Amino acid sequence: MDSTMDDAVAGDFALINKLDIQCDLKTLSDDIKESLESEGKNSKKEEPQELLQSQDFVGEKLGSGEPSHSVKVHTVPKPGKGADLSKPPCRKAKEIRKERKRLKLMQQNPAGELEGFQAQGHPPSLFPPKAKSNQPKSLEDLIFESLPENASHKLEFTRFLCSSPLEAETPPNGPDCGYGSFHQQYWLDGKIIAVGVIDILPNCVSSVYLYYDPDYSFLSLGVYSALREIAFTRQLHEKTSQLSYYYMGFYIHSCPKMKYKGQYRPSDLLCPETYVWVPIEQCLPSLENSKYCRFNQDPEAVDEDRSTEPDRLQVFHKRAIMPYGVYKKQQKDPSEEAAVLQYASLVGQKCSERMLLFRN
Repeated sequence: MDSTMDDAVAGDFALINKLDIQCDLKTLSDDIKESLESEGKNSKKEEPQELLQSQDFVGEKLGSGEPSHSVKVHTVPKPGKGADLSKPPCRKAKEIRKERKRLKLMQQNPAGELEGFQAQGHPPSLFPPKAKSNQPKSLEDLIFESLPENASHKLEFTRFLCSSPLEAETPPNGPDCGYGSFHQQYWLDGKIIAVGVIDILPNCVSSVYLYYDPDYSFLSLGVYSALREIAFTRQLHEKTSQLSYYYMGFYIHSCPKMKYKGQYRPSDLLCPETYVWVPIEQCLPSLENSKYCRFNQDPEAVDEDRSTEPDRLQVFHKRAIMPYGVYKKQQKDPSEEAAVLQYASLVGQKCSERMLLFRN
């Protein structure tokens, strides 16, 4: 899977997955401060109280080979004056806070260098050596290649089974970790900064939830954890071929916190009427016009698992299991049948024969 993240997100992710930054941070910090002071003095003469104190460190784009650079500071035009179109637009306060957090993390490095993070407890590391060409790297190259032993930071990645409604199973033809629910912990320099909750199922890895330390939000840990989970799914697929999907949960086009899932490719959305997977590129135009829509373009298509024989639906009534065809002969309430038929239409024929509908 490839991510079609915008440049801002790509820049944040590039910071924590740095390929070849081996610069002197003290020198870099001094250069940034000198640039700020120099331009700040010039700006104060013209626009007092309008200078945005911005300190930026932009990591090179993945696979681009472009060097890192500092970003100049520009002033905000006074009300009533025309904006200088030759200058980039002013940064938002949120972006400035992210930049300051980024610089603070780099300055905390006593060695004065940012060579990357070292993964402990997992033989492969997070960052590959410097790219010698502009050829795109695979996800595994970015995630698992080794780092020098004297890396400035140490990112630990562990997982363990947690309490879950899913029963843990370890079949001989399954992955070594077995099936069930797991926590994936992300540790940076001995401090836990994020936890991902996933379910490992026979056909997929389901990403349930991620929570992280807000002090490290500028690292785009949601993006990083998703890529890490995708790489993990690929690893599991090598041993268990039927485990071949990464499931990100519900997609809500109008909700930014859910819409990000559409940035990963290839991705499919489930048609809410025919229950077939449709490439997201075909779904987006419809979602721009309506919050709810049918993705399957075939007007004749129907849910292949729809309920066709509701009398075979299994009912649990008075401590006995019986088909709905037997149960309904004992009922005189006409609304009862409508409720049961609605249930059958929602769960489908297969599930209605495997599950028990409790009736009191």
